[in-house]
Amino acid sequence: MKSSEPKTSSASDFSAAQKTSQLKETFRRLCQNKAALVGLIFLIVLVLLAIFADVLFNYQATCVKQNIAERLQWPSVQHWFGTDEFGRDLLARVVHGSRVSLSISFIAVAFGLFVGGILGAVAGFFGGAADNVIMRVCDVFLAVPMMLMAIVIVAALGSSITNLVIALAISSVPTFARIVRSAVLTVRDMEYVEAAKAIGVKTGGTIFHYILPNCMGPIIVQTTLRIAATISNTAALSFLGLGVVAPRPEWGALLSGGRNFIRDSGYLACIPGICIMLTILALNLLGDGLRDALDPRLK
Repeated sequence: MKSSEPKTSSASDFSAAQKTSQLKETFRRLCQNKAALVGLIFLIVLVLLAIFADVLFNYQATCVKQNIAERLQWPSVQHWFGTDEFGRDLLARVVHGSRVSLSISFIAVAFGLFVGGILGAVAGFFGGAADNVIMRVCDVFLAVPMMLMAIVIVAALGSSITNLVIALAISSVPTFARIVRSAVLTVRDMEYVEAAKAIGVKTGGTIFHYILPNCMGPIIVQTTLRIAATISNTAALSFLGLGVVAPRPEWGALLSGGRNFIRDSGYLACIPGICIMLTILALNLLGDGLRDALDPRLK
């Protein structure tokens, strides 16, 4: 009697090869979009700078320690981005601030995606009363502007990085729940889902192994766009004094501190603002490129 193991192995190998081929095709299509490729390269460089910020600049010596003798120096060979009102190197503070801004945004969006994804998958798959309850709760949260909700949460809990992440994460949950629910509704009645149910696959396995992997296109695009929005909101809250507490550098806090010297030392406000603008632009370009690369109608 012949063993069925080679057939099983062959099927799994074919599935893995098919997924690899799809990833290669998506990446190839993404690289054809020059704007998206520029955004991707910029983000890779920015993430590397954030990861190796301690290697490039000593945090205590360049970001915290004051040097009044070199205060408010315009950009030069010695200080590429100039110095702030306390004589601290602005380039070092911008690089370390990128670590704070990106980490807050990534953690908040990851939490919002996890919780919102589960809620959206449950609502879309089961429908009925579960769908109505979850979506009505999301509608209540969406009725309040994201910034206003974040301000209320931070004001109630206090100004800290942890509370800022909590506020931004909570405000991201309803958006991801609606996106995931919409994506699940489009695939829950497909043949492969019915086949999975027919062979006895449990509900959790059906959702996480058959439905969600086929909904990743809109979820990935929404994630990139949500990270951009979260970076903007993080900077806005820090600008208002409700985010990162000094002396820790963060782009919004740097922008807020630089506005007091915008007349004679405009670079203090312009450079952090340009960093925020370029990062959000890169994320939006990457999101648009991913949307086109993952759209099956354009293949």
